[in-house]
Amino acid sequence: MRTLAAGLKHVVAYTKGVLGEDAYDKYVAYHRTVHDDAAPMTVKEFWRDKTDREGSNPQGRCC
Repeated sequence: MRTLAAGLKHVVAYTKGVLGEDAYDKYVAYHRTVHDDAAPMTVKEFWRDKTDREGSNPQGRCC
């Protein structure tokens, strides 16, 4: 049963990575290592900034 749960956990983590759902977590980890003296953006601020940047700089991406 543990093997199945561990496998499912990896599948979920992989899927989040492919879909970009883990982008905020990666941003916070990066921010802590580079800018540890400043507070990171909130989740809402992060996604707004990300979508604004993607909208103003279109590149090859899905949808």
